[in-house]
Amino acid sequence: MLRLDWQAFDAITDLAFREYPLEMCGLIAGVPGDDHVARFYPCRNTAESAKVYSIDPKDHLKAEIDADGHDWEIIGVVHSHTHSEPYPSPTDVTQAPDPGWHYVIVSLKRDAPELRSYTIVDDQITEEPIALA
Repeated sequence: MLRLDWQAFDAITDLAFREYPLEMCGLIAGVPGDDHVARFYPCRNTAESAKVYSIDPKDHLKAEIDADGHDWEIIGVVHSHTHSEPYPSPTDVTQAPDPGWHYVIVSLKRDAPELRSYTIVDDQITEEPIALA
């Protein structure tokens, strides 16, 4: 289960709306071994696309350095789907770099944003619950 506070949820959805019609992306960090999101790091989508995302390596490095400074680690990636369901695409599965990460997708397909989280291990997608606190 991924635990996410309302501040992080708002930051994620706000960025998704700001970047629309392009996909947004970012990283999430937390205490190693804990599934609570301590910080959301907005990142630039260098693909500048409505269909794919690519995290700016400079933003990734900044997130890693900040997380290390707080004794956190990067525990996942967040991106938006502007016109489709919040479910990993074949491209998302191919790009999944770490089997221990949470893969969070926010969909803007409907009136209200929908946020879902998944694990992706050996191309197997498993939805996991999100607890908002």
